[in-house]
Amino acid sequence: QAVSAMSNPYAHIIEPLDPQKPEHKFFNLTKLGDPRYERLPFSIRVLLESAVRNCDEFLVKKEDVERILNWKQTQTQTVEVPFKPARVILQDFTGVPAVVDFAAMRDAVKQLGGDPEKINPVCPADLVIDHSIQVDFNRNVFKATIYTVSIHETYFFMYSRSDSLQKNQELEFERNKERFEFLKWGSKAFQNMRIIPPGSGIVHQVNLEYLARVVFQQDGYYYPDSLVGTDSHTTMIDGLGVLGWGVGGIEAEAVMLGQPISMVLPEVIGYKLQGTPNKYITSTDIVLTVTKHLRQVGVVGKFVEFFGPGVAQLSIADRATIANMCPEYGATAAFFPVDHVSVQYLQQTGREAEKLGYISQYLTAVGMFRDYSNEVQDPDFTKVVELDLSTVVPCCSGPKRPQDRVAVSEMKQDFEACLAAKQGFKGFQVPLECQDVSIPFQYNGVDYSLSHGSVVIAAITSCTNTSNPSVMLGAGLLAKKAIQCGLSVKPYIKTSLSPGSGVVTYYLRESGVMQYLAELGFEVVGYGCMTCIGNSGPLPEPVVEAITQGDLVVAGVLSGNRNFEGRVHPNTRANYLASPPLVIAYAIAGTVRIDFEKEPIAVNAEGKEIFLRDIWPTREEIQAVERQFVIPAMFKEVYEKVEKVNERWNSLSVSSDKLYSWDPKSTYIKSPPFFEGLTKKLQQPKSIVDAYVLLNLGDSVTTDHISPAGNIARNSPAARYLTSRGLTPREFNSYGSRRGNDAVMARGTFANIRLFNKFLNKQAPHTIYLPTGDMLDVFDAAEKYQQEGHPLLVLAGKEYGSGSSRDWAAKGPFLLGIKAVLAESYERIHRSNLVGMGVIPLEYLPGETADSLGLTGRERYTVVIPPQLTPRMVVDIKVAGSSKLMFTCFTYYKKIGVFCRYAKDSGIHL
Repeated sequence: QAVSAMSNPYAHIIEPLDPQKPEHKFFNLTKLGDPRYERLPFSIRVLLESAVRNCDEFLVKKEDVERILNWKQTQTQTVEVPFKPARVILQDFTGVPAVVDFAAMRDAVKQLGGDPEKINPVCPADLVIDHSIQVDFNRNVFKATIYTVSIHETYFFMYSRSDSLQKNQELEFERNKERFEFLKWGSKAFQNMRIIPPGSGIVHQVNLEYLARVVFQQDGYYYPDSLVGTDSHTTMIDGLGVLGWGVGGIEAEAVMLGQPISMVLPEVIGYKLQGTPNKYITSTDIVLTVTKHLRQVGVVGKFVEFFGPGVAQLSIADRATIANMCPEYGATAAFFPVDHVSVQYLQQTGREAEKLGYISQYLTAVGMFRDYSNEVQDPDFTKVVELDLSTVVPCCSGPKRPQDRVAVSEMKQDFEACLAAKQGFKGFQVPLECQDVSIPFQYNGVDYSLSHGSVVIAAITSCTNTSNPSVMLGAGLLAKKAIQCGLSVKPYIKTSLSPGSGVVTYYLRESGVMQYLAELGFEVVGYGCMTCIGNSGPLPEPVVEAITQGDLVVAGVLSGNRNFEGRVHPNTRANYLASPPLVIAYAIAGTVRIDFEKEPIAVNAEGKEIFLRDIWPTREEIQAVERQFVIPAMFKEVYEKVEKVNERWNSLSVSSDKLYSWDPKSTYIKSPPFFEGLTKKLQQPKSIVDAYVLLNLGDSVTTDHISPAGNIARNSPAARYLTSRGLTPREFNSYGSRRGNDAVMARGTFANIRLFNKFLNKQAPHTIYLPTGDMLDVFDAAEKYQQEGHPLLVLAGKEYGSGSSRDWAAKGPFLLGIKAVLAESYERIHRSNLVGMGVIPLEYLPGETADSLGLTGRERYTVVIPPQLTPRMVVDIKVAGSSKLMFTCFTYYKKIGVFCRYAKDSGIHL
């Protein structure tokens, strides 16, 4: 850094932050003497600082700095700029493929006569293992074993023997030992890569509480912390004033190798918060309201920057909850500039006093420290929208998408409308005569019944809310009041609590509410992203049989951020996002078909009707407990041990070799085919000739529909492959845990049971093999096409690839032989990933769709790729050898060692 600064054209604005410490310097952007700087949004100032500090007239040029300074004048143009984030963060589902790719890159470099040890992360990378643990054990296991004793003894024994956490963690290591050994090898083989062991917490919460620097002090320079991550909810860190967003694993690998991200200079929507939330509102209610509002505004591909007096009333945890949901309203980033509340949070979470001093000093010096009450500081924005916090009401989102907010007072009415509505995002198309069906079943010798709307999963899970003491303590206080009123949760409902970090367990225990949560069934089952990503584990067999018998639309209620079809559990067709207190409330009620304002949540043993308002804690109650029990000593104690406390991890023994020894018998880690056949000479792109359509899809096909996720179905191509390798269904584990094996992942691509393929006119992981008309699993059809040498396409509608930033949603289609996707629009990260894998994301011309062009998907397609391919050019597509259609094209190239692509509009330049 210091060496490059000597030739930096902006070296003249370098100065010491403290004259007494001349060795610690910074680029003082205020010394640019440019009045445009003071009007830039704070998020754009971070991009500008990175461009100034990294200006080498090669990867980052003076013209790039000028483009960023000229942000306001370029709003109607497509202006591309480079950005070098300060670090990269990975979780293990996306981190394993990244380390696999790095290991394969080393092999490829060696085969071509290079030095494999040159393949190393240049940019610091932190990998948090948080996605591998499942809810295999919870309170239901204990009830099943001791239900024959008296009720009093059942409750005492069940809640005093809380070993679900230990059992789940043991099973996590049993299933994933090979993956963990591989990651530990990677942490030793590669420089600049740190691994946070399993059991530490959820990646985004660990990032917030522990990994975030806010201001870097490195190589003699101060500069803003910034990052990209291989999880779309990386944006959670924006709540602390650290600019970050999710990218695909492919893009993250390039950043780790020292390449800047080439991004379109974004519009910045100013989101002004005013007013005061009422005493019964949670941060979850605010974020679900913001999510729906910004979806309506339209912020895809844009930055959202929050300002206004209402921001000062939000804690960092509240801000982080709002920022976490950024992908659900479609923005790239959701930024809360650093203010005094940010510094207080850093102090509360145990950061060192010296760091707190230079953080405030540096950010003030460069004009990046925010006073939300000072309107003079308000920068220019592309557009300003407002929200009065006093208008927010308690709400949930669902039953299939996070942006579909439903007021709690309207949940019963809305769910019943969804039952009757046509199959879609808000409909299940249940015949009128079947809407009130009730299916009896027995669980542990007791009679129960299920109907449409019955809650079978209630999970306090995911980084969205478990990072927030206000809602976690709110859930604990609600549980305490519920127990005191004599309420309980039916034993067949799968309840779980997976805190975002050990700190959460600490303050729940110290405040005295943990015992009440456990008594309702919400005991700690693990530290990681569990139910929210589909690691919900199995439901009791009698419950599954009742659901199947009645073809029931039963519900999962979770405090997560995603509720797409088939994500949470195959048997829960309706899934609602809710605050942790509401998760418990719906678990007690046992159904989402309830109006809490008019109907009692339950009737206790004494016959007394208890309403939700009787047990709901106020914000004042919660804040009083939070002030008393969420203290810095907790954070220090937990995180001082974070890399030492896991004995299983510490006992793993791995090789010190710099090249990985691939085990051909492994079903977890496999050398990928992406680097096979690479040459030093640049290969020219080729036309796609006479391609078949593998799938004909509609709107809002998410990466959950595309990418392998959740459990591996026993009748799936992936299951057949694993069985052929000698594994039993018990050993299948999840798709996420097998992201290091391309053979499994290719077979799991488009294997979601909720995938709606127009060829079939129903939901199924199947397609039509067009040459014969046979219905096959998607992988089996793709394999037959490839064996016969036929390239493949996918037809799709709007928002193709929305959802989590999964690189396997692009890698999988590439391995199936898909050469291009024809869609009306794309989610930004997924479009970048497709380009990165050499799958061309073709976009219809404005106003045109498959329907308007009369495409059925049964035609043959030839995409004419000219020798000189440029971004956004119009290319010809010949359909069935006669018609000519026009689509926008993004281009791609290959080079040795790493894929190199250029796609102006998709924001990639590796």
